[in-house]
Amino acid sequence: MDSYLMFLNCPAYMDKDGAARCGLPAEVRCRYTMNSTDGPLESAKISCPRGHHFNGPIDCLTVPEQPAATAASASPARSAGQSARPRDRWEEERS
Repeated sequence: MDSYLMFLNCPAYMDKDGAARCGLPAEVRCRYTMNSTDGPLESAKISCPRGHHFNGPIDCLTVPEQPAATAASASPARSAGQSARPRDRWEEERS
């Protein structure tokens, strides 16, 4: 039986705007295959030292590396009243 440790960068957001990610090495606790209509998905359960835990397809748990200048220029400019996260906009509309 092969046993080895695998780590992914933690995808948790650290701020309200969704601009900063945790990025600490998150240990893969369990790997499994999940069925989907497009075929099997390689999935994992991960946790980082800050206590963030995620469970899902590895493609959704990995964040593509982007240079800082590219990431800043790729994000659309927001108007003063527009919130960064859809949930925040939804909560503002409800109140």
